[in-house]
Amino acid sequence: MSKRRMFGRGRDTEVHEHDLGLAHDMQKMMSRRGALALFGAAGAATLVACGTSSSDSATSTAASSSGSATSTTGTATAIGECVEAAPQETAGPYPGDGSNGPNVLIESGVVREDITTSFGTMSGTAEGVPVTITLALQDLTKDCNPGEGMAVYIWHCDRDGEYSLYGSKVADQNYLRGVQVAGADGTVSFTSIYPACYSGRWPHIHFEVYDSLEVAVAGSDARLTSQIALPEDVSSAVYATAGYEKSITNLAAVSLDKDNVFSDGWDAELATADGSADTGYKISITVGVAEKSENAPAAPPGGGGGPGGPGGPGATPPDGMPPGGMPQMPAAGSTEATGT
Repeated sequence: MSKRRMFGRGRDTEVHEHDLGLAHDMQKMMSRRGALALFGAAGAATLVACGTSSSDSATSTAASSSGSATSTTGTATAIGECVEAAPQETAGPYPGDGSNGPNVLIESGVVREDITTSFGTMSGTAEGVPVTITLALQDLTKDCNPGEGMAVYIWHCDRDGEYSLYGSKVADQNYLRGVQVAGADGTVSFTSIYPACYSGRWPHIHFEVYDSLEVAVAGSDARLTSQIALPEDVSSAVYATAGYEKSITNLAAVSLDKDNVFSDGWDAELATADGSADTGYKISITVGVAEKSENAPAAPPGGGGGPGGPGGPGATPPDGMPPGGMPQMPAAGSTEATGT
């Protein structure tokens, strides 16, 4: 089963000057992009995952007793090669982009590389196995050239499986959220921690792609909303370390082919991860960005609007949402907010 939807075939950056305001943040990023263009940022051949489908997935490498593991899942692809379009996916109930409660995108300081700490009026640091997350963007509307100038917003849960701004214990935090702008090579990178595996979902990272930083910080009109699936062997190695104990049981109870987001195919969504649980990992993926109109949501397993389909009786809500659609979350700081 594959979510393969090639373009044209239908649906298928740790010091932040917070007090200087959002306009300063944008000017700073624009200057950086200009410098990259002037001196010619290297078009590095970033190796990324093409993923495997449920029918031909590679056998995961067992984690060693030291917690070291290097992913052997997927086939490496150079950035210059044209990849398939990343599928549109649910943003889930905790996006922090203004579509369901708080909007971190309009806050000064959100443009940053290191997302392990909270910013602005909030303070705190997310603990966990360190990772560098790199997305190489290809603009499928421009002959698969690097997506220079595109802005990427990513967010994911913490080591306890909670999302900042929403979770009962982290509603006063905004860590593990941030925006970066792609340089001439089309890549963006973030410093973060490895997310947990919470009940009912495969380990994953959320992201949105915008045509420019200006569009992104306006807090709306994403060109693509999707998710990144993390390799099983690496996840197992990470979850064997202190602080991730709950994730061991949760991972054992899920699989890619039963996950309510990835079960209809994950070819374009499975990342590679190199490193170890002791020293950290480098997570990489190439993202094919089609025209916005091409990014129609894929039908979830079970079909269309009938039973088992979206909104129908027995429907499986995306990303752990309760039946009936996206919940209206309490404001940040409320003890009623949950982060399941």
